[in-house]
Amino acid sequence: MHNSLWTGATEGPTGSVDEGGVMAVVTGAPERPGLRSFSASVDVETSAEEAFALLCAVEKWPVWLSFLRSSRPSNPATPLALGSEVVVRSSLPGDEEQIYEVDGFITNFHLSLVGAYSVRRRLDFRIERKTTRSKVHVRFTYPAYHGRIGALLDHWRHGRRFSTALDDALIHFKGLVEYRSDEPALADL
Repeated sequence: MHNSLWTGATEGPTGSVDEGGVMAVVTGAPERPGLRSFSASVDVETSAEEAFALLCAVEKWPVWLSFLRSSRPSNPATPLALGSEVVVRSSLPGDEEQIYEVDGFITNFHLSLVGAYSVRRRLDFRIERKTTRSKVHVRFTYPAYHGRIGALLDHWRHGRRFSTALDDALIHFKGLVEYRSDEPALADL
């Protein structure tokens, strides 16, 4: 979900502009040339704390993020925090491990990772707390080289498949975070 309201100059990817008593808030960065961005969201019947705990379980990402083959914290002895590094391997054949650094961390709300060697690669997770449930938003941004033609070719070759994989990933996340081992599986039948 990409929401943006551009009414004037802003500071960085998020900012606000005051126009005569009306506050316009920018909630997402505009698409920059050469970048591809995919996002999805899902409502989960669980608290933000439980959802965030599963997001922070980096070693479980390949279970629900099907486009990842493996992921692990570079230092498993310390909990995930600002400045932590995560080593990720994509499911694309021949793709090498990539290091991402946590550059945004707000407990039970936001987790953002940026590529250590390519700041154009970004993985963002955000959780909206609702009363007894939460809404999880995921956005993945990566470079698509060779201008508009390259972005068009990338969309044609990978776009729909990646978008579908991201939607499916959130369905798997929903199943994992809502699973209760103490409840009978077929109680309502």
